[in-house]
Amino acid sequence: MQEVGENETEVTEFILIGWSGRPKERMTLMVFLIIAYAVTVVGNGLIVLVVVSDPRLHNPMYFFLCNLSILDLCFITNSVPQSIANCLVDRPIMSLPLCFTQIYVGLCLGATECFLLAVMAYDRYIAISNPLRYTLIMNMRVCVVLVTVTWTTAFMLTVVPCLAKPARFCGNNEVDHVSCELKSVFKLICTDTSLSQISIYFTSSFTLVFPLSFILFSYLRILVAILRMHSEGGRMKAFSTCGSHLAVVSMFYGTAIFAYLLPQTKSTSNIEKNVSLFYGVVTPMMNPLIYTLRNQEVMGALKRLLNKKDFT
Repeated sequence: MQEVGENETEVTEFILIGWSGRPKERMTLMVFLIIAYAVTVVGNGLIVLVVVSDPRLHNPMYFFLCNLSILDLCFITNSVPQSIANCLVDRPIMSLPLCFTQIYVGLCLGATECFLLAVMAYDRYIAISNPLRYTLIMNMRVCVVLVTVTWTTAFMLTVVPCLAKPARFCGNNEVDHVSCELKSVFKLICTDTSLSQISIYFTSSFTLVFPLSFILFSYLRILVAILRMHSEGGRMKAFSTCGSHLAVVSMFYGTAIFAYLLPQTKSTSNIEKNVSLFYGVVTPMMNPLIYTLRNQEVMGALKRLLNKKDFT
């Protein structure tokens, strides 16, 4: 804290008090975060390794899945290791620059995942509705361009609220959370936040509502295409492939909408903390489990990779 006036101090660091005074709960949370982080790193790492090493998986669907796994690795690494370290201290301290770096990197990665899930829905639509031209439409150049656009668009959208951030925080510097979470930190602003709130709401609406609407429209078209199929086996394969993606979409968008589109309250409730943990920890952990357990091609490639390691 630095003095900037006679009765006013400028905040230069935040004290995270989300689990202060509850050592048992904090240790339980730390164990959960360690397990979740390990499962996420191993699961997503295996998907990346399998997709890169197996030529049979060198197609658009698994190219996007590989990018999703890399994205989830970055997303959970942005906050969870720091949160684990914070659990070791009753009142952990984070500097203002480090806190906002964590916030806006997380926003950028989250926005990228929103757009990438929409791209994956479009990929499934082309594969099911136009299978004969699928490889021609979704060639590698198109895939790379789509992924590049998702990252670039997300970066540009998250720069706006970063520039709209107030010049300083003053007064209370206690964040009621286990990590630097956007809404919890912005509750401490002592100046007019109307511009920041509008910017955040616009960005959240665009990165959540627009891609989700596109996904729902794509799956409506996919459903029509599936119902027109004459082969029962083809229908079951299409439903199985799309089921994994829909499960991930439901988890990710459900928690993200709750976290960023609902009106902001003056205090952070336990429900908000739990939803934030689910969004930032559970969803990246569940993605590889959903895609591997429901996907015979990934499971087969994983078995071939393990058998190859055994022979060598």
